Amino acid sequence: MTLVKSLVLSAALTAAAATAGAKANPGLAGEEDINAGLLVVAVADKIRRACPDISARFLTARSYITTLKSMASERGYSDGEIEAYINDDLEKEKMRMRRNAFFESRGASNLDPASLCALGKAEIQKQSQIGTLLRTK
Repeated sequence: MTLVKSLVLSAALTAAAATAGAKANPGLAGEEDINAGLLVVAVADKIRRACPDISARFLTARSYITTLKSMASERGYSDGEIEAYINDDLEKEKMRMRRNAFFESRGASNLDPASLCALGKAEIQKQSQIGTLLRTK
């Protein structure tokens, strides 16, 4: 009987730990620092696509993205969960809205390449995280 009680207790503790872990894990949408990093990438990508005088530092960007992915992995997210989050259409739309709000807060518009070029050059000059992912041609 003691063995049965031990097994039941062990199973209950394992289930409780799993439930607690699930509650502590808010999903990638709740990972503020990772999403801030994804916003940096989205902003830099839009600027480089809109501005003919600016290009990406692709190796630097790849390294930055790898760091974000590693952070997610260290927090227990699987490669599948990460890919599903990044490729989710609703999350992409939310990120576009955040990116466009960022542009607006800096006096730029996602529909105005000249304003994006000016913002990109300012970010490069400041050597901000966005600026480190970009370079002038």
